[in-house]
Amino acid sequence: MVKLSVVVPFYNVRTYAPETLRSLRANAQSDFEFILVDDCSTDGTLEILQRAEREIPGVVLIRHEKNGGLATARNTGIDAARGEYLTFLDGDDWAVPGHYERLLAAITTLGCDFVRTDHVQFTDRTRTVHPVPYGLRNTVVRPRDVILPADRSTPVDYAYAWAGAYHRRLVDSGVLRFRDGLRTAEDRPWIWRLHREARSFAAVGLPGIFYRRGVASSLTQIGDVRQLDFIRAFDQVVEETAQDAEAELLLPKAIRTYCAVMAHHLQSIERFEPAVARKLRSMSAAALRRMPQDTLTATLNSLDDHRAGQLRRVRRRPVSQEAAA
Repeated sequence: MVKLSVVVPFYNVRTYAPETLRSLRANAQSDFEFILVDDCSTDGTLEILQRAEREIPGVVLIRHEKNGGLATARNTGIDAARGEYLTFLDGDDWAVPGHYERLLAAITTLGCDFVRTDHVQFTDRTRTVHPVPYGLRNTVVRPRDVILPADRSTPVDYAYAWAGAYHRRLVDSGVLRFRDGLRTAEDRPWIWRLHREARSFAAVGLPGIFYRRGVASSLTQIGDVRQLDFIRAFDQVVEETAQDAEAELLLPKAIRTYCAVMAHHLQSIERFEPAVARKLRSMSAAALRRMPQDTLTATLNSLDDHRAGQLRRVRRRPVSQEAAA
């Protein structure tokens, strides 16, 4: 029986894939499987994965015929997973030896739907531990009880799918799936749904994943139209949260986070291609008008003057037919 499935999407990460795969080899156990999903790479990544399929115990290789993006690749892995528990890893990151054994021990001991872990962020030689923004460790609580407060970072702002482990019942209920086709911010509606609909969770520390920042091919470094998927992602967060029984309580947090991420993109708008920058402004204006206006007004009044002023100016912009669609 497979105890743990590790879903690892890859797309054009030939430079980093060998380190990722070495870390999987160092974590291999007889009851672990590593589901490698090649999202139609064109740079030689597939050949590296085919070699790993022959050499690393527990590897299952799946290849997309068409590039679908990270969310779709993760869903492919989820559909193929046989484990009682699931976790994720990105194709340019890596796990320390023994991490998955410790992670599995933590979630099975606690008996909860999911656990969240700290992680190490690194750029070149700089390494920084980033903790789950929740102080209580190794204690099971209701996930929706840690969504608030609205004005502070909480576990729903810690949107890293690979920073944790998840019981199969979340797969069977559909809670663990991502929205197909999202090319960025795919973790945002996912983490909100997880905290609204799962029954139990715990933060456990275990900073065993090394998250690579500053990768030139990463969408966080690229100013093209794919970055604008954050609007579709947060529209989903707001729409689904608005249907929750505690919508009045939770919506201010969702709206505030949406506004903060939007302001971040607008503040760095010079990195976008000119046509994409225009589309960002227009789509942001349309998104602001779709939000519950009383909640949005209260949110803007609570933000610092710079971000609030920037969003108010965008809110007043004419909305093109394309952006409003």
